[in-house]
Amino acid sequence: MTVNPLKFGLQLGAAIAALGLAATAHAGDCPASDTRPDARAPGEMTPKNVTDTLLNSIELGDQIGVNGRSLRLRRLVIQPGGVVPWHTHTGRPALIITISGSITEYRSTCAVPIEHPAGDVAREVNGTSHWWRNNTDRPAVLLSADVKADDLPPAADHM
Repeated sequence: MTVNPLKFGLQLGAAIAALGLAATAHAGDCPASDTRPDARAPGEMTPKNVTDTLLNSIELGDQIGVNGRSLRLRRLVIQPGGVVPWHTHTGRPALIITISGSITEYRSTCAVPIEHPAGDVAREVNGTSHWWRNNTDRPAVLLSADVKADDLPPAADHM
């Protein structure tokens, strides 16, 4: 069997693009060249056009002996132009998956915005402070699984 290298290359390129593996080298993460402490000052401080729905939670004291903390799952819908304001994840790790749409993160340790398209998972740990904006023309839907401190003031619990 003879393989046409040009045809094979085009088919391979199409397959890679279909899998979403091309042209998104830095989707979901900060490029190493733009990562540094205090790369960005605090941004938007007021929520705008965002709904945050608690889907369920588990108190962790009886489960794993971590009193005063809960594991929760939330659904966030950020409308076009909507903002999840500046907040920190010190003491409250989270995993955020973009279910549909796309959302832009402005992280304290990244000099450039980070795009989170559908299917992307953002990892939020100690030292992460950031805010998010929907810069598209359609809603962004996110699921957030995070550990919440029961004594956390509401203003510090944006996401």
